[in-house]
This record gives sequence, structure tokens and C-alpha cells, in this order.
Amino acid sequence: MDEMDERVPGGRRTFALIPGAGGAGIYWHRVVPLLRAAGHEVVAVDLPGGDPGAGLPEYAAVVEAAVKGRPDVVLVAQSLGGFTAPLVAELVPVRAIVFVNAMIPVPGETPGAWWDSTGQPQAYAAAAERGGYSTEFDLETYFLHDLSAEDAAAISADPRPEDDVVFGSACAFGGWPPVPIRVVAGTDDRFFPVEFQRRVARDRLGIDADVLPGGHLLALSQPEALARYLRGI
Repeated sequence: MDEMDERVPGGRRTFALIPGAGGAGIYWHRVVPLLRAAGHEVVAVDLPGGDPGAGLPEYAAVVEAAVKGRPDVVLVAQSLGGFTAPLVAELVPVRAIVFVNAMIPVPGETPGAWWDSTGQPQAYAAAAERGGYSTEFDLETYFLHDLSAEDAAAISADPRPEDDVVFGSACAFGGWPPVPIRVVAGTDDRFFPVEFQRRVARDRLGIDADVLPGGHLLALSQPEALARYLRGI
């Protein structure tokens, strides 16, 4: 057994890290070096979130191009990236899919329809009332509340808006591939509250979510915990 095998007992993986709304691959910048230090290949994909001509098929094509031909691909999808993951899994062989505070689709669903279909607005409002924070969305309250000052400032300076076109784009996939599928829910996620995520994981995938510390952007606030979890896939 060589040194690489000792560091990666289950073998080398290719982690394809799919960002959420806005499509900024740099979102994963704290997780990438931790996975690479463990001997894995890592591709943090930039998606054309601001392009009015790009829907889910175009997003999937970008990820496909980034990982095609690479071994043992694990798709890791954050938030809106959950709608891209099943399309990629129909284009390239994958070893596993991991949803991280993600929107989990059903075949044919659009991201725009997902909110009401899952009951996210009600869960979001109920959690805000219990937590004593505003039900009106703002970046600081819902996304930045547990980030370092450095990461919060970087996101505030470049929020990367998502064009509306993707929310009307259908997630046209035939079904989930026969590979391990995991759901990671942040215990402090205010946008997709943890109990909401647990229910959606059970309803749509028939599995229990794994809860990690951190809010909606836990790859920034808790990169070590997330990287440790991913290394165990």
C-alpha cells in the first residue's frame, strides 16, 4: 500500500463541488484544500448563474465538462445546486451524491415550484418566529450570521445574483442513480431549517439527513466538519 492509499483508505475520489444560487465556485474555497490535503481530486465548478440564457441543462453541461473522464466522481451540491446534481448523474458515472443544505428535486420539477411543493415558506417563517429573528429575508440574517468577518465581507461585496430563468427550468431526469445519496443539513440553517430538511430528505429520498454544525453556508462556517464528513463517503 502506497502513501496515497494510506491517506485515502477508501481510494482517491473526485469531488465535484456544485455551488448554489449565483454559481460562484469560490464558495467552496475553505473545503477544497482540506480535501486535496487528504489526497483527493477536487473541482469547484463555476456556474453561469447570471446568464439569462442558461438553465439547468446548461448548468449540468458545465459540470459534465469539468468532471468527464475523472475517476470516482462524488457530486456535492449546495442549495440550488441540488437541481443540477441529478442531471449531471445522467451524463457521467458518479460514485455518490451529497446534498448540502440543498433543494432536492423530483423529476420534472422546476426550482420555482419547489418552494411551495416542499412547504419551505411556512417552515422558514415558523423557524424565524421560534428563533426571534425577522421573517423578512436579508443576507446578514439568513446567510452571513455565522460566517467570519472576512467571508461575510466577500459575499456582501460580490453577491452574485441568480437570473430568474433557472427557476422556470425543469429538472428533467428519469430517477435517482443506484449510488449512495446523502443529505447534510446545517443545524443553524435559517433559510432551510433543519427539521424542514429532514422531512424533505425522508419524503423525497427515503433517507435520514445527517446534521452538521453551521448555517446555510456551512462550507464557509464549518469547512473542517464538512470536509471530514465528505472524506468518509
